[in-house]
Amino acid sequence: MPKIYTINAINMVKLTAIIDPINFTANVKWQGGYHTAPHPTEERISMPKVTAPAHKDGDYFVDYEEKVFEDVKADEGEKALVTFHTVAFEGSIGLVNILNAIRLNRKGYETSILLYGPGVTLGIQRGFPTLGDAAFPGHLNFGDNLKKFMGEGGKVYACRFALQALYGHGEPALLPGITPIAPQDVLDCILLHKKANAVILDTWTV
Repeated sequence: MPKIYTINAINMVKLTAIIDPINFTANVKWQGGYHTAPHPTEERISMPKVTAPAHKDGDYFVDYEEKVFEDVKADEGEKALVTFHTVAFEGSIGLVNILNAIRLNRKGYETSILLYGPGVTLGIQRGFPTLGDAAFPGHLNFGDNLKKFMGEGGKVYACRFALQALYGHGEPALLPGITPIAPQDVLDCILLHKKANAVILDTWTV
């Protein structure tokens, strides 16, 4: 004797199957209800077509010329400190704030960069197959921009403790021009800049 089974299909369409076990036949009856898939007898609705033209080089979507705030310049003797506690290649903020340090320096601030904790990885020499060789586009962005910063008069400090104890590097691994400092100097560097009312940008990733 045929048996009636009512099931809810994966596509949320409720249906009833009348199965004849003797003749191995089945009649399926749709029971309406709510569903996400179209009913087999319903007219299928076509998706809207995209008619907007494809983007091309030279297009823009924002007003890139408007600047809301004035272009601030440093007063004579003003200082800035940009600290880094972030891992090289783990995010964009390391590169972004090196670029901000370059910009602060060009605005006239006596600008320093402090690398401590994982931040020292920004200041080590790298490359492949040999040091100084870029293995892929952007590989040497950190070092190249730190060199530019120091070439324009900026100062860079790196914590010796983080170099050796945390990352197994020594002072020879640092980019030329970076000054290694004791771990106790990290806090004092920040305090001295606070005493001088310096602009301080802290770079952290967790």
